[in-house]
Amino acid sequence: MSRNQPNKHLHLNLFLLSTGHHEASWRHPEANPGNAVDFRHYARLARLAEQAKMDSIFLADKYRLNPMTKYRVVPQLEAFTMLSALAAVTENIGLTATASTTYYDPYHLTRKFASLDHISGGRAAWNIVTSTGDATARNFGKDRHLGHSERYERAHEFMEAALRLWTGWSEDALMLDQASGLYADMSRIAAANFEGKHLSVAGPLNLPRSPQTVPVLVQAGSSEDGKSFAARWAEVVFTAQSGMEDAVVFYADLKGRLKHWGRTKDQMKILPGLIPFIGDTEEEAKDKERELNELSASEYGLYNLSALLQTDLSDCPLDGPLPFERLPAVGDVQGQQARFRLYTELARKEKLSIRQLLIRTAGGRGHFTVCGTPVQIADAMQRWLEADAADGFNLMPPLLPLGLEDFVSKVVPELQNRGIYRTEYAGKTLRDHLSLANEPDVQYAK
Repeated sequence: MSRNQPNKHLHLNLFLLSTGHHEASWRHPEANPGNAVDFRHYARLARLAEQAKMDSIFLADKYRLNPMTKYRVVPQLEAFTMLSALAAVTENIGLTATASTTYYDPYHLTRKFASLDHISGGRAAWNIVTSTGDATARNFGKDRHLGHSERYERAHEFMEAALRLWTGWSEDALMLDQASGLYADMSRIAAANFEGKHLSVAGPLNLPRSPQTVPVLVQAGSSEDGKSFAARWAEVVFTAQSGMEDAVVFYADLKGRLKHWGRTKDQMKILPGLIPFIGDTEEEAKDKERELNELSASEYGLYNLSALLQTDLSDCPLDGPLPFERLPAVGDVQGQQARFRLYTELARKEKLSIRQLLIRTAGGRGHFTVCGTPVQIADAMQRWLEADAADGFNLMPPLLPLGLEDFVSKVVPELQNRGIYRTEYAGKTLRDHLSLANEPDVQYAK
């Protein structure tokens, strides 16, 4: 492998998901479906990731029950509750919670993240989402989910309000003068006083400035609106890229947008999802993937594919092509526009039948999937790093805990031996791990 860029180092985030990222992982003989709500399971995974010196762990979160839960284990526990508990059993690893700008209010959410940052000693991160689906809206007393553009308008306002709240307490606001009886200098605490089209908040927060001031800001939308949002706000971007060529284009596009907001390329880390099937031989790795694919329920995949494409596919033959003529235009999709584009382009480019598309996405939902030995997987990761396709990866083991155990014991040492991955943490906060400013540059929040 090339050693032309010895100073580039991979960043790794572990995406926690109950029994694993393959939709049939819960049916595997090595899986325990009860782990979905067992804190001890997640504590073990978090400690394994910390042992491997990963930057962070990440919990996705949704606010509705999937009707196809009959075919798949339910998602894990609520993110803030889980991560606060995990903060107590870890010391260094970052803690990333998903929270929606559509269904939270700025004051409530910023207080929760400030609390998590205090509890963890500066390890909090926020995966910023706008959520999807009318089913979610109805759980919050609304008739329908906001349209795509309107959600992002609200999200931009939310970020401006949130940053005003987090930075309202100056570093020297706390006096802690027991002799004089003065706890805080109120002149050093500023109200947010934000008024927008969608949101308003007075403030200030009733918590002092947290160790990181602002949690690391993470975002995962890859639609045009999503990329514009990321360029303005995100410090870490999770993205689904099935191949390196497309990943290089996405990386250059997104990093190129930073200049508009007065930001530099090193102020954002791009982490594509990685689904590794690890074996002592390539054939063993492929057998592991095949075993999980054979456990998948086509009804589950077809329902989710229909929801994503906003087209009922139940009357289509599984071994026939996608009915492209029935699909909406990308711009008319009110859900995940980037994932819609990824799936349809994959099916069109590789001439996949519906069944083949279901199999291709059962393990990774369009993310980069690699089957091979530890050396082969490390080779692939290094190629992406050196080609400017990624600054690291959002690790998505198909089967947990087994897939993570294999990655930590077999792939991580290989990466460390190549000098492209840390052997020790360099600091205590998540901003330290990601080589981001101790206090984020929020001058672009205008």
